[in-house]
Amino acid sequence: MRIAIARCRAALGISAPDVSIEVFLSGGLPRFSIVGLAEAAVRESMERVRGAILSSGFEFPQRRITVNLGPADMPKSGGRFDLAIALGILVASGQVPGQRLEKAECYGELSLTGELRPVPGILPAAVRAADTGRAMLVPVENAPEAALAGAEVYPAMTLAAVTAHLSAQAEISPAKEPQAVTSTAADRSPLPDLRDVRGQEAARRCLEVAAAGGHNLLLCGPPGTGKSMLARRLPGILPDMSYSEALETAAIDSVLGLGFDARRWRVRPFRAPHHSASAAALVGGGSTPRPGEISRAHNGVLFLDELPEWNRHVLETLREPIETGAITISRAGRQADFPAAFQFVAAMNPCPCGYHGDPSGQCHCSAERVRRYRGKISGPLLDRIDLRVSVGRVAVDELRPNRPAPECSARVAERVIAARDRQAQRGTSCNARLADAEMAICEPDAAGYRLLESAMQRFSLSIRAQRRILRVARTVADLGGAEGVDKSAIAEALAFRGLDSV
Repeated sequence: MRIAIARCRAALGISAPDVSIEVFLSGGLPRFSIVGLAEAAVRESMERVRGAILSSGFEFPQRRITVNLGPADMPKSGGRFDLAIALGILVASGQVPGQRLEKAECYGELSLTGELRPVPGILPAAVRAADTGRAMLVPVENAPEAALAGAEVYPAMTLAAVTAHLSAQAEISPAKEPQAVTSTAADRSPLPDLRDVRGQEAARRCLEVAAAGGHNLLLCGPPGTGKSMLARRLPGILPDMSYSEALETAAIDSVLGLGFDARRWRVRPFRAPHHSASAAALVGGGSTPRPGEISRAHNGVLFLDELPEWNRHVLETLREPIETGAITISRAGRQADFPAAFQFVAAMNPCPCGYHGDPSGQCHCSAERVRRYRGKISGPLLDRIDLRVSVGRVAVDELRPNRPAPECSARVAERVIAARDRQAQRGTSCNARLADAEMAICEPDAAGYRLLESAMQRFSLSIRAQRRILRVARTVADLGGAEGVDKSAIAEALAFRGLDSV
């Protein structure tokens, strides 16, 4: 009677809970069973493990083999447990020493020939392994991703290579930290530049304020005026992600099985799903909870073009994650939490034909038709958008080749980073995410407060709207290097709200 224990982690959101693989060999008729709420892919590992062990030159025990995946009440899915199960059987049968296995976590799907195949969700597991001080045995393809978390990672191509390492017959060299971790912005592919945007001074200023404070933004204007062009240049003026932010964002891609892309390391994501996307595609879902577009935009930008064309029910699902920065997906028997701290940017036409208010006079939409069109966006969702700006048609004179080139993204980014640094020096998060207890830094002077109070009464603004205006005013002051929020900052924040544009 022999027992061995191997370690692995389940793929449950980005939490990667610990799983203990207990292998018990006992007398009786030969039988191989797996218990512990294992789904079909895990149960099928029995044949993969048997084939891999025999193909690697080991003997498969002709005994009663019971594999318990604990804790028993947590669902386990995928082929990530194959390597741990195989090693547990080899250690329990005395064919491989188990001293090193006690201090390691094992991941990888096995082929019938004993080759190790990569598995999704390795980065969240690596983060937890680094916290516990355990080493990781992983497929070669997963090694660069796992090494990001700072864990001790041993990449292997086959089951035989892993057993040789555990037996100290052929040591596996630890994986090195990917070069992308130490790269700079100059080493990455260039992002779209604001230099390409001519005219639109008000919209450019609004984009700068949005970047400096992490505020949500709505661009409204006729077709072809540059709304999408402006939105796609927002990532180019945002500061790079911190190491912890980059790790969180990479973990989302890891859960989706997208692997590690060195070109995108520390670059804020920009997600622009089509307006036909479903609620599950946007917020996540599935029988096994998976992250959606809002989580893929974590620490970056979620851009929704043609906002009124989106299904209203789909848009309403954004309200909670915009406020909380997270989403909980519940399904029968399981629940997963995903981060979703994204910056929401949207674009829309002012009416169905798109030319309401345009000097060309092309619009023939009735007032009722315009009202119905704009009514597709609910008041509570609009209330969560800090900045609303009208993007009008650019004067022909602005497009002449001899006109001075507009300011580039790099210059704007310098001011944005300086404003973010001021926010960090105060010990607060970016202004858009200031907690209620931190709102004291947004209090305006007497003249500014009177202006804000007058606007609240005139436009019947909610308390949420008032707080968002104060946060924007704080950002305006930060861009100007001011210590306090004065009347001019409040006035600019009110103007950016575009109270009559939507």
